[in-house]
Amino acid sequence: MDHRPSAGRRRAASAVATGVMAAVLTAVPAGAAHAFTGGNHEEITRAALPWQPLTLTAMADARDGAVNADDRRPYFDIGPLHCDNADYLAPRYDPRYPRTRARATAELLACVRSAVARFRNAVEAADGLVDADGRVRAGQSDLSTPCTWSGRSDRAKCAVLEQLGRGWHQIEDFYAHSNWTDRAAPGPIGPDNPPGLGRTDVAPFLDIRRYSTMKEADWIRRARELIPADLTTGCYPDADSTGARSPDCRGRVTHNRALNKDTAASVRSRTDDDFRRATAGATAEITRQWKGFEAALRAAYPEHRRGERMICALTHDTPATACP
Repeated sequence: MDHRPSAGRRRAASAVATGVMAAVLTAVPAGAAHAFTGGNHEEITRAALPWQPLTLTAMADARDGAVNADDRRPYFDIGPLHCDNADYLAPRYDPRYPRTRARATAELLACVRSAVARFRNAVEAADGLVDADGRVRAGQSDLSTPCTWSGRSDRAKCAVLEQLGRGWHQIEDFYAHSNWTDRAAPGPIGPDNPPGLGRTDVAPFLDIRRYSTMKEADWIRRARELIPADLTTGCYPDADSTGARSPDCRGRVTHNRALNKDTAASVRSRTDDDFRRATAGATAEITRQWKGFEAALRAAYPEHRRGERMICALTHDTPATACP
């Protein structure tokens, strides 16, 4: 069965997501105290999700939350899990830039591919939350003991949270590690000061829910069409999608020196309000991603309203009693 939404619904969802991001851009304080460290991932995730406290902490906590699991090794050292190494400068800025647009796009698509896989895994794992008649399985949705993000959870709720959290981490990182929301600093554009796109909408090529219903070749073709020519993330000394590492990132747009907004003190964060804009973009994006996951569960599990009860089980701390 094709669960893809109609074109009209997709346009409406896109308009809602754009509106959410515009609202968040005005609501996030300019002097935010956290960054795209664990603390900022927590702040973003908490702001985006209307979940009950215990469940939200399991997802968002700066030290032990699922959304921060990919900042532990070995995941920390894998570039596509943080949308790293999709760096590029057009010839008008640097005619000898060592990476092509095609290579940068391939790295970004590797990041998207990982998020799509995590989304699909989460939809599959959610099947364990509810029995065939639509009743919440108490033992599978219980959080009285902490989840461990090892990929081998004994509870369906932990498994879903882990897959979502790992997929959302890199999506949040995209906004901190790219020039999507940025404005460039005054002065010449080059590897140390890449152009800023200044976008206030959520990135259209991060339509993870839609891609999860498509063949890989089809969604890659669609995503590639939506990636702006001047989009760049930063070179970082982790492994790119081919397994290669660039220890010094010489001559390239770098994560550390040029582009990242992982802290309010980062070089790019000090340009205009780039740090606030990146935080706002990531918050709006996770709001969109959660809405997309809700829609995916309703579409995949319509019988006995199982999908609705899965959503209840994921958002409530005591779903066995809260989700009749």
